[in-house]
Amino acid sequence: MKGATAGVWRKGLAGYAFISPWLIGFLVFIVGPMIVSLYFSFTHYDMLSSPRWAGLSNYVTMFTEDARYVKSLLVTFQFVFISVPLKLVFALLIALAFQLKFRGVGLYRTIYYIPSIVGGSVAVAVMWKQLFGLNGTVNAVLDWFGIKGTNWIASPDYALWTLILLIIWQFGSPMLIFLAGLKQVPVELYEAAEVDGASLLSKFARITLPMLTPVIFFNLIMQLIGGFMTFTQSFLVTSGGPMDKTLFYAVYLYEKAFGRFEMGYASAMAWILLLIVGAFTLFIFKTSSGWVHYESEEGEG
Repeated sequence: MKGATAGVWRKGLAGYAFISPWLIGFLVFIVGPMIVSLYFSFTHYDMLSSPRWAGLSNYVTMFTEDARYVKSLLVTFQFVFISVPLKLVFALLIALAFQLKFRGVGLYRTIYYIPSIVGGSVAVAVMWKQLFGLNGTVNAVLDWFGIKGTNWIASPDYALWTLILLIIWQFGSPMLIFLAGLKQVPVELYEAAEVDGASLLSKFARITLPMLTPVIFFNLIMQLIGGFMTFTQSFLVTSGGPMDKTLFYAVYLYEKAFGRFEMGYASAMAWILLLIVGAFTLFIFKTSSGWVHYESEEGEG
């Protein structure tokens, strides 16, 4: 019995030894910094002197005294609630188009995926800034049609929409996930629907969309989290302007942390963002039972 117990312990230790690099990295680079940042969020800390305990001061200041914080929160909500649905709808439409069999479809899939690979890079952000600048390509094209353009990224009315367009342009990742989901829809369902005389729209609404709800659920969660964390596009293209119209939450957090060295305040902002994203994610999970349909569940029913 003792020998068997010792064998089990040896196997357990061997397993922990194999995962120890990941486990150490997780504790040192994720859990550790999170605990430290939680402590900093209750302090005044400028990285040049020792942290000074402030209690809930940073959190109270956010919502009662810092108008720019509230502005960044509203701008981020507006950005996420517009860009994420549009991006997912566009990605789904392109995925449906790529379901059709035509020559070179594989090449087109690769080309359409490229923006998702390079979309968050500095080079693309600079390119976008040039495209929508006063003397950019967009205004040059409009000029051909006799339409006078504007400095899109410097206009309070259009700056945010240029960034939303940039995010939608990076639809390649959710598109591929939708494409994988479409391939899992049983062909027999479409054949049975055709026998019953169902129209194309009816097949999409009654077969394709319900079968894709798990994929939509996954894409929605991932894009929502990514949307709240958007930084590069705003920081490089508009620098949060004009008039803070594109002051995303992550940009303002960066400004507080590394521009004004208010590390305690920035840590508090980071934890509020974590709670916001967690709340929305939890809400989607809680409501998913009413609109996400799994084939195994339907079979059991």
